[in-house]
Amino acid sequence: MRIKGIGAVSVVALLLVVVTSCAYRNPRAGALPKAIELPSDRIAAEQSIRFLEKRVQRDPDDFIAHNKLAGYYLRRVRETGDLTYLNLAARTSRVSLSTMPAEKNSAGLAELAQVEFTSHDFAASRDHARRLAELESDKSYPQQILGDALLELGEYDAARGAYWRMEQLGGARGLTAVASEQRLSRLAALNGDPASATRHMRRATSLALAIPNPPRETVAWCRWQLGELAFSTGDYGAAEQHDRDALITFPGYYRALASLGRVRAARGDISGGIEQYERAVRLLPDPSFVAALGDLYKLNGRNAEAEAQYALVEAIAHLSEMSGNLYNRQQALFLADHDKKLREAYENAAKEYSVRKDIYGADAVAWTALKAGKIHEAEAAIKEALRLGTQDARLFYHAGMIMKAAGDTASAQNYLRRAIQLNPEFDPLQTLIASQALAGLATSDQRNSAAARGAR
Repeated sequence: MRIKGIGAVSVVALLLVVVTSCAYRNPRAGALPKAIELPSDRIAAEQSIRFLEKRVQRDPDDFIAHNKLAGYYLRRVRETGDLTYLNLAARTSRVSLSTMPAEKNSAGLAELAQVEFTSHDFAASRDHARRLAELESDKSYPQQILGDALLELGEYDAARGAYWRMEQLGGARGLTAVASEQRLSRLAALNGDPASATRHMRRATSLALAIPNPPRETVAWCRWQLGELAFSTGDYGAAEQHDRDALITFPGYYRALASLGRVRAARGDISGGIEQYERAVRLLPDPSFVAALGDLYKLNGRNAEAEAQYALVEAIAHLSEMSGNLYNRQQALFLADHDKKLREAYENAAKEYSVRKDIYGADAVAWTALKAGKIHEAEAAIKEALRLGTQDARLFYHAGMIMKAAGDTASAQNYLRRAIQLNPEFDPLQTLIASQALAGLATSDQRNSAAARGAR
């Protein structure tokens, strides 16, 4: 079986997009238009790939053809998640730069920076984006690549500054305006304002729909992101509608299939959730999809099938070590969630966090440290994870369980309540643990109160 990878579910993927339909001319309107299926240009793109592949075979020094080919490969990564195309893009962009140095080949440097971002080599992407910004100081796109890399590295203020420069250089119109709104949405979500995040993403979608000749993946991605935002606040009805809209726009879109499986399970339809996850995994055996399918099998009493999925997660993680540890964080969290190889999970999370100090890296360290018995380290790391005020039920759940282990009952109850109130079904198995822990803490409080009254 060929293992595919999701690439980064990342904002940099939108750098090269051109977005949606001239039929919609009011990007400020509050209501989004009804989703329609957008035409695929996959055949034309594949023809272009074959043409360019033959061209570079005939003339290996044609760095312009190499750059175009790398761009097409990256686009296929976004559309399919297939790591084969990521490896091809990496090789092609490096050949381009070996043929013509970056000083005369800024497009090749841009492609390499994007390859590195998609491969989760964010530090290299940042460094190459900075060099690109020096070479193309009057262009907006280097700032976009730079901002995206800085954001993933947890350098949030610097990322915001890069996005501001991107907007200024790009004139806040067209594709730059779309990209700016998408990034404002991400920043708002990180800073604990999901309502503003949703407004910005709706604005990005509307702006996209005002531009002619849309690639369908771009529109599907925006609609899927709206679904993710709705799910994060427990609005499962809206999340399902956005996921379905993404699938209308782009039938078989793997991201939306998996998210639809999650929201079906959250609404109590475990069989429906399994069906959607099975479809997603057939298209792309991403470890997060495979693990979620295993969890739903377990809830459905299909324990042997669940264990088979869990074994597949670990097999994929082993292969990913040969692909730049693309799934390192996912693997660490999977192991911690399922109480497997806890020291390994902690060490992997800590190693990644030494370079990539974003809040979700801190959360991975906190959660794996807790499971590895490192309570004080877990407490310190979860404070870093919560430092932006991000409204994420999983962060609150982890904080609650860490406070419980540290003996801070009041804080544990507070965080666990916040998790369940914000998103009551944030995870099919972890939600059950959170509810049981909260009930246990309440019972303990009652007993302690009764004992205190009896002592008086």
